[in-house]
Amino acid sequence: MNPVQQSPRQGAEPPLWSIAAAAAVILLTPMLLFSLAPDGPIRDGDTVFSTGAHKVPLFKPEQHRQAGYDATCLLDPKDPMIVLHTPAEGSDEEDIIAQVQGKNTIEWPFCPPQAELIIKPYHVTQQPSMIKDLRDGFLRLFKSS
Repeated sequence: MNPVQQSPRQGAEPPLWSIAAAAAVILLTPMLLFSLAPDGPIRDGDTVFSTGAHKVPLFKPEQHRQAGYDATCLLDPKDPMIVLHTPAEGSDEEDIIAQVQGKNTIEWPFCPPQAELIIKPYHVTQQPSMIKDLRDGFLRLFKSS
């Protein structure tokens, strides 16, 4: 009786890099599609993000006078905000009232935490741009080298 020899099968196991590539595609595809999707109408309760550094009026400036704010503050790029009030459909009014989120300290001249602001539609976007964020990250990485 001859014992049956088992030879190791080479190439039967998938390489790890192909598994990693498949996992990356599965994870990154929804983020890419979400960042490319068009913005819908802005509604009350939506989270929006600042498109850049904008000087915007405070909705209730008297609440922030003791902190050194007159009537305006500066929005940081990508500041998250929750929409409190949107103009009625069909009206000529463009002002949106939104509340600053994600801050817990006052840093003058930037908008204070929980401040209610009067913003315009061009001040905000409904989703941060993943492609722009990646580009900015690569630029910072290679610029500092």
